[in-house]
Amino acid sequence: MTEKTCESALAVDSERLWNSLREVSAFGATPGGGLDRLALGDHDRAARDHLVAAARERGWAVAVDPVGNVFVTRQGTEPDLPPVLIGSHLDSQPLGGRYDGTYGVHAGLEVLRALDDAGVATRRSLVLADWTNEEGSRFSPSMLGSAVYSGAHDLDAALARTDTSGATLGGELARIGYAGAWGGVPRRLHRALEVHIEQGPVLEAEGVDIGVVTGVYGIRWYDVSVRGEGGHSGTTPMALRRDALVAAGAVVRAVSELADRLSPELRATTGEIVVSPNSRNSIPGSVRLALDVRHPEDAVLDRAERALEELTADVARATGTEVTIEPVLSQPPTVFDPRAVAGVRAVAERLGLSNRDLVSGAGHDSVHLARVTPTAMIFIPCVGGISHHESEDIRHQWAVDGANALLHAALDAAQESED
Repeated sequence: MTEKTCESALAVDSERLWNSLREVSAFGATPGGGLDRLALGDHDRAARDHLVAAARERGWAVAVDPVGNVFVTRQGTEPDLPPVLIGSHLDSQPLGGRYDGTYGVHAGLEVLRALDDAGVATRRSLVLADWTNEEGSRFSPSMLGSAVYSGAHDLDAALARTDTSGATLGGELARIGYAGAWGGVPRRLHRALEVHIEQGPVLEAEGVDIGVVTGVYGIRWYDVSVRGEGGHSGTTPMALRRDALVAAGAVVRAVSELADRLSPELRATTGEIVVSPNSRNSIPGSVRLALDVRHPEDAVLDRAERALEELTADVARATGTEVTIEPVLSQPPTVFDPRAVAGVRAVAERLGLSNRDLVSGAGHDSVHLARVTPTAMIFIPCVGGISHHESEDIRHQWAVDGANALLHAALDAAQESED
């Protein structure tokens, strides 16, 4: 990819950004080139400490809230004005990639450094955030830190969440030294901006530099329980069986065909199957399926839910089994603030970066921030669209383009006088 030319001389230090990403990737590095940096583990603590040390080296204020979100503030000339917030998260999936979330935090760090180096004073303060437990891989639900900050989740309930070993989120915050308080934490924001890898193949496939994210898909999760009748695999005739796994397989297939029936933008996935008794020579008596259904419109999600109810009833009748479906999560679609989105689009044009609008199929902390402040996101391509995997990768120039877009979008917002 050829080097971009910017109409403004203000830009991030491309080598420092790349080195910063390389350095932080050492915390939780896996042999396969990815990350295993679960929230509030020792590797997450090391990555947080690394960020805090970089902030204090510059003399920036650091605050930690009660759920462990870290806030680094570069003070503006009018510090009483609501600040502009940038940032993402440092925790990863187990055997995840090096850039999901981490890129957004360190691109934000580089934005603050670039402004410092250029001696640029901003009217509003700029705040860099590292959100706790975005991935939800260790503590459920995902995006827990930003949910508490925005008021979407109760603090005490969050602190009481446990991992598979029984450790609580509150206990782990105390263990790693990141159990904070609300003092010094910005509670009213002017705007929030998050830069992130796309986690999909569109930008790379189309050769587009920047994704201007207009919103995030709505998400609904369901648990499907299938109850049949167990038995001996060698003695029960096929015609007399009520095989729960056969019925579950029919549900899985029907779920995968929902997009063909309802909308090409629908994403419907069976992500988990639990079979009992799960023995080679026993007929499965029960199966649990975990379903994930996503679309940018609530109306289509409603139609998908009705279709799921109908198809599970059809499968039950056809197989002689009992099939029930239980909703477990309903996250409505998020539409980002039109003015904030337009600001990102204008910056991309100003910097000579090709761009296109996108709706994110993945959830992000910006979903919760959009509840409390005008919010927008910036996507950069990732190689092959691969994410949540050790092979997740980005190109140097993509990283620089996204950081420069974040720099100028944040700077524009930080110089605004009106709320």
